[in-house]
Amino acid sequence: MAGWLLAACLSPAGMAGPTAAREVDDSYTIGQRFAQYQDKYPGIAWPAVTWQEGQSVLFDRPYKTADGRDLHIDVFRPAKPGKQGIVMVHGGAWRAGDKSHFYALAGLLAQRGYTVFLPEFRLSPEAAYPAGMIDIGDALAWARNHAASFGIDPRRIAIGGASSGGQMAALLAYAGPSGRFGPGDERTAAALIDLDGVLDFTTPQALSFENAAGEASPAARWLGGSYGNAAVRWRDASAAAHVGPASPPTLIVSSGIPRFTEGKNAVIAALERHAIAHRFHAFANAPHDFWLFEPWLPQVANEIDGFLSTLPAPREGASR
Repeated sequence: MAGWLLAACLSPAGMAGPTAAREVDDSYTIGQRFAQYQDKYPGIAWPAVTWQEGQSVLFDRPYKTADGRDLHIDVFRPAKPGKQGIVMVHGGAWRAGDKSHFYALAGLLAQRGYTVFLPEFRLSPEAAYPAGMIDIGDALAWARNHAASFGIDPRRIAIGGASSGGQMAALLAYAGPSGRFGPGDERTAAALIDLDGVLDFTTPQALSFENAAGEASPAARWLGGSYGNAAVRWRDASAAAHVGPASPPTLIVSSGIPRFTEGKNAVIAALERHAIAHRFHAFANAPHDFWLFEPWLPQVANEIDGFLSTLPAPREGASR
């Protein structure tokens, strides 16, 4: 359900004072999804999150100010940095969700040597497209600009996400270098990881779901109107429309439910046409939110590690 959050800030005198209330949709939670899935998927279980000696987490580092409030990023650090970085964008139908939903996956990736950045960003109840895209672009830029302090190469930071976050990550990966969400050189990702995120809003299959409720659909609320009233924006926000010769290597992991990766065939065809490394993996019988639960969670971490580990290191002098 949606609610209102009254945030606090420091007044000039240093005293805490209220800012304007903002709407928060808390309808999407891990507990709610587990209850929905436990009778449908035998063997589903809460992940057992363990800690590896030397791991660390930096919580709630402010990375930008937007609409009068700070946006924060969590950084999961491996015991021995030196591998790649990954910025992961949470899901929640562009209107809900939280960066904490990726804590279990970020922990597993950190144990495999990755530095993982989990940004907060503005959701549709607070600000419509492209505000959230600008935010995650700024989060990627922040990660690149701070890479040295985390012991990673700024040219080796991937962008990834799940569900609506996967859609956003794909759009940033393919369209971000053009500069439409901020300076393109800072918004260039080394790779894309899309976990069940739609890649083309405009296919008949995608429209039958994403546009079914018209102006009330989550996509319409985010994009500022239904497809009938904002078709240009729906096309522009479709990652498949932006694949080109400079697009990054791409991993798409699917629940096996086709609607959530609509557009993947066009994306894969374009990547093959431009000889760009890519991999598609589909689970046989998994819930949409497979990255949240056992037994799929560690398999997702293995898929990500397995793909990123195959990518060559950037050439000396390369700016990407």
